[in-house]
Amino acid sequence: MPADKILGLNAVGFNTAATLVCDGQVVFAAEEERLIREKRTRRFPLETIREALKVAGLRLEDLDGVAVGWNPAINLEAFNPAQSQRPRFLGELFYSVPNHLMTLKQDNAPLLSRQTVEFLDGSRLNVTYVTHHVAHAASFFCSPFDRAAIMTIDAFGERQSVLFAVGEGERLRTIWSQDFPHSLGAFYSTMTEYLGFRAQSDEWKVMGASAYGDPCRFEGRLRDLVRLKDDGGFELDLLHFNHYQFPRTQRYTSRLRDHLGLEPNEPGRPLTQEYYDFAAAAQQVTEDVYFHLLNQLHARTGVTTLVVAGGVAFNSVANGKIRQQTPFTQVFVPPVPDDSGVSLGAALYVCHQLEGRPREYVMTSNYLGPGYSDAEIRDALVQFKVRHRVVPNPASIAAELVTAGKIVGWFQGRLEFGDRALGNRSILADPRDASMKDRVNDTVKYREPFRPFAPSILIDDVGEFFVESAPTPFMENVFSIRPEKRALIPAVTHVDGTGRLQTVSREQNPLYFELIEEFRRLTGIPVVLNTSFNLNGEPIVCSPQDALRTFFSSGLDALIMGNCLVEKG
Repeated sequence: MPADKILGLNAVGFNTAATLVCDGQVVFAAEEERLIREKRTRRFPLETIREALKVAGLRLEDLDGVAVGWNPAINLEAFNPAQSQRPRFLGELFYSVPNHLMTLKQDNAPLLSRQTVEFLDGSRLNVTYVTHHVAHAASFFCSPFDRAAIMTIDAFGERQSVLFAVGEGERLRTIWSQDFPHSLGAFYSTMTEYLGFRAQSDEWKVMGASAYGDPCRFEGRLRDLVRLKDDGGFELDLLHFNHYQFPRTQRYTSRLRDHLGLEPNEPGRPLTQEYYDFAAAAQQVTEDVYFHLLNQLHARTGVTTLVVAGGVAFNSVANGKIRQQTPFTQVFVPPVPDDSGVSLGAALYVCHQLEGRPREYVMTSNYLGPGYSDAEIRDALVQFKVRHRVVPNPASIAAELVTAGKIVGWFQGRLEFGDRALGNRSILADPRDASMKDRVNDTVKYREPFRPFAPSILIDDVGEFFVESAPTPFMENVFSIRPEKRALIPAVTHVDGTGRLQTVSREQNPLYFELIEEFRRLTGIPVVLNTSFNLNGEPIVCSPQDALRTFFSSGLDALIMGNCLVEKG
């Protein structure tokens, strides 16, 4: 009998998370940061686990297994006397014993590892540690494809930075990998840091800034640092990088500064044109490597359906060009391609690859986190003495407010899993107002003026507004907006004429679909401006209390939570 209840974890690094899979269905998933309000937290996801068990009505002892998206046995291949010779406390026998014994085996590279703890009450805790990139690749199991080529690509996991695999049915087969420190994720993070932003946090800003620059100024110099290999891999000129030295104060060496002829930008200092040009070159070289890898993956597999995961798969600008730059015709990028998503992948890997459960679940939405009833929302409003009124049709009221030029906080249903708010924890505004981009950036998000906002568009109208587009339910692609439509939606048209769109269907989110449809009835435009419901540097709001604090700490004009409306003034 296949395991029925699997808890998946991202338990190390930043953005820890938990996913609960029951009978092959994902019933809960969230990042720990949302519950404890600590952006990109590295804390073990205890609060998320508690919430997942509560939602499912389970206790820890009801679980059939725990799956972790990191395999520590790989770190035991070499004997570490400081850690294993004299364990500091006896619990460290969990790693010191296998570390000793693995020295007796010549070929001791582990595929995965397991632990079992049996308690006095007869219950067991079975923990399976899945290799990091395999856990990323297991996103295939929630894709709509029965067979697909898979690429995972990030900074690093254990030792790998790129993995090629093929998924078919309930099986994954790895076919090639590349090891750290030759890492595209590390390259992009280094460029992020060079621009004065926070690496492994602000990579979005590089994408946004790249549209304002001319890559020609620095493209040649950055290309000199990357060598594309015939086997599909690539190498970085490590003399210019320091991302692989642990600990380190910065990800680049003085050679990079000399090579570029450009001083690193100081954190917090606004970008000048030369830094916009640098961002454009960094994006261009990243895309060159990205498509080189994908074309090699296709050459190895001959498959035209593709799954991409890993932190680099958040590069929606590159994702939007995959169909033009490679032979792949169908692409699935999960809403959580980053490390929080290995909690999902590890659980699905145990469920399908190890336990053989047939696949039934397809991820069509990411509304998998905590949800709050209308009664719970009203209780919070009463507790904090917030004046409000109950409205019979929240979607219509929201559409009317947006049409009137109001910036609206929209809090409905269950929290999204992933960094993209897709209509349940969103800030909404009128895309027809060219000044709205600056208004939202200045008075609500408190962030740089070059940062763009996403258009949420009714799925049947996407071809009318976007060129060579495809259904994009997770906001994972950037496409060109048709030139004749750009003046109609200037607030969501980036400086280069593109938009990181979200297609909205009635099946995916009926209430959000109704809101956009009502906005279309009022304005003739089937698009609203959508950005995540949070302030700069904070996690997306989770609870009604979070939403109220954000509402009263920003320039939001109105807040609709469930069927309750709160307005300022």
